[in-house]
Amino acid sequence: MGENVQMGATVVIVEDAAAWATTLEMAFLAIPDIAITVLPTAQDALRLLARADCAVSAVVTDLNMPRMDGFEFIERIRAEPRHRRLPIIVVSGDTDPGTPERLASIGANAFFPKPYSPAQVRLKLEQLLDAKSADRSP
Repeated sequence: MGENVQMGATVVIVEDAAAWATTLEMAFLAIPDIAITVLPTAQDALRLLARADCAVSAVVTDLNMPRMDGFEFIERIRAEPRHRRLPIIVVSGDTDPGTPERLASIGANAFFPKPYSPAQVRLKLEQLLDAKSADRSP
């Protein structure tokens, strides 16, 4: 049986701008029993996801980050078989009209352009976590 989102989901926020990371973190804290890890770079997040004891339930990431952008980050997550269904939400100031389609093609579950509504991102995160915990495809 799947457990619902209230059973201790761990969400990783990958965002190098502290203000945006804090905004997301505050929005997600409204979700009961959620643990949040904020990391400044994609490399930090990949190190965490590579750990055998990794129990990350979802990733929320920016696209424009130092050393490795969000596109490469998502591609590297999806290349790992055990993370192929990990929910990934992108929040970014990227204004390229092709970005949403490109993100969908590499496996992102949702895209929110900045400025975005933190409540809308939280709602989407809750939907993806509920779908994942029920063993349904998001």
